[in-house]
Amino acid sequence: MGAGAHSPEELETLFEDAFVTRDADALSAIFVDGAVLAARAGGREARGVEAIERFASALWASDTTYLAAPCRVVQARDTALVLGRQGVNVVCRGADGDWRYAIALLSAPDTKPKEEFR
Repeated sequence: MGAGAHSPEELETLFEDAFVTRDADALSAIFVDGAVLAARAGGREARGVEAIERFASALWASDTTYLAAPCRVVQARDTALVLGRQGVNVVCRGADGDWRYAIALLSAPDTKPKEEFR
């Protein structure tokens, strides 16, 4: 196993840590290639690691944060759906055994970046 998340719940904690510390490298490390980070407010989304980093920077600039609070995790082998207070996420376990985000939909009311990230 790598140094990443060993469970979907731990992945949520890594996501929160990256958001709180505004660490773009840590954030990009927990997304698979081609992943999507979306904000429900305004329908904005970013596809791919570089776009996700830019999108996160815009969220941080507007003082958006993410607090890990998974309410339910539904897992089928190497894929899981994580339902939380601030988002709905699809995560998957890679060949290295670490869990990463494939789709992260943030639902916090303050996720309103001012531009598109593609």
